[in-house]
Amino acid sequence: MMGWVSIRRMNQVETIGTGKFLQLVKLGRWEYVERVRANHAAIIVAVTPEQKLLMVEQYRVPVQARTIELPAGLIGDEPGDPEESAAAAAGRELWEETGYAAGHLEVLTTGASCSGITSERVTLFRATELQRTGTGGGVANEEITVHEIPLTEVTDWLVAQAGGGRLIDPKVYAGLHFIR
Repeated sequence: MMGWVSIRRMNQVETIGTGKFLQLVKLGRWEYVERVRANHAAIIVAVTPEQKLLMVEQYRVPVQARTIELPAGLIGDEPGDPEESAAAAAGRELWEETGYAAGHLEVLTTGASCSGITSERVTLFRATELQRTGTGGGVANEEITVHEIPLTEVTDWLVAQAGGGRLIDPKVYAGLHFIR
């Protein structure tokens, strides 16, 4: 079986349209989205010493709803650092979004984020030895709310959030699988 890189080289990839951050491409009959500057993201499963799971909430324009997610962000899209490592991006995003610094980051798994529509891949990290060193909330154009939910209450809390109209990113449940 051929790898993705081999298939891309053998076939003509046609760019249908390009924006500032995304491009729509076509390979054979398949249309999908690629990111312009980075195509890999870090997602962080972070549990505080008090056994609270860190989650973030923000309004997401594509789904026109507030979402509950694990802290996450793109790898290598920071200006001046295109060679950023996945672990460095995970640590940076965790701190920007939640205000927590991780003493240790462990790779849990890597896979496709949504293989039917995008070429983006994600690496899920477990963050331990957490210390609050900032306020979180994201960077300039982000309005992120940080939630610290006791692990014993996470399931009920997520049900309540969904009942209140928030969308729960399924990757939250993947993260819970790895820490239970």
